Amino acid sequence: MEGMMSMMDGSMMNGPMMGAMMAGGGLVMVLILVLLVLGVAALIKFLRSAR
Repeated sequence: MEGMMSMMDGSMMNGPMMGAMMAGGGLVMVLILVLLVLGVAALIKFLRSAR
């Protein structure tokens, strides 16, 4: 991961654009992870209350 980042920093043309795309992808991944965790928590609460 760090190797890729240093390579992107090396190329001035694609550096900023690639960095923005990487940050966007990271944000999307974090959002998906949060949604998954919330969904699991809701499921556990629902199952516990159902019993």
